[in-house]
Amino acid sequence: MQWYVLRVAANREEQVKDALLEKIEREGLGDIIGRIEVPIERVKRVRGKKQTVHKRKLYPGYVFMEMDAGEKGQVHEKAWFLIKETTGVGDFIGTEGVPTPMRDTDVAKMLNEAKQPEEMPTIKVEFKKGDQIKIQQGPFENFEGVVDSIDHERGVVRVIVTIFGRSTPLNIEYWQVEKM
Repeated sequence: MQWYVLRVAANREEQVKDALLEKIEREGLGDIIGRIEVPIERVKRVRGKKQTVHKRKLYPGYVFMEMDAGEKGQVHEKAWFLIKETTGVGDFIGTEGVPTPMRDTDVAKMLNEAKQPEEMPTIKVEFKKGDQIKIQQGPFENFEGVVDSIDHERGVVRVIVTIFGRSTPLNIEYWQVEKM
C-alpha cells in the first residue's frame, strides 16, 4: 500500500476521515484502503495566568490515505466511488485523474507529525531573539524593542526597550507583543 493525498473541504478533515472509515468498514474495503490520517499539533496558549491547549491542523484541507492502487496506478473502482460519494471530498493530488503516491520521506515526516499530539504541547511564538517587536498591550503599549530571550515554559518574552534614552529589559507575555 502507498500513501495518497486527498483534497477535502476546509474544516471538514475529521468529518471526512470518520465518514470514510465508517464506509470502508461497512463495505469491507479494508484490504484496499488502509490507514487514514489528519495530522494535528497541540499548541499551548498563555493569557494572563491561564493556559489553554488548542489543536491545529498541520495540513488544512487535506486528508492522507494509505491505499492499494491498481496495476496502472488507478484507484480501484469500488474505492473510487466510495471516496467520491463522501461529502466534502474533492480529488486526489495527481495528474490526469491518476493519483500520485507520496514519496517515502514525505510519508515518514507526515506519520511522525501525526504521532506527536500525545506529547506535551509547546507555545507557538512567531518571533526569535533579535527580532524587532512592538508592544500591543499593557503599560508599555506602542513601545518598540528587540527580543532578548524567550521563555517557552512560562510564555514570557524578554524585550529590550528604550525608555527615557536608556535600554530597559522588560518581561512581557508573548501575546502582548507583535513582530514588526
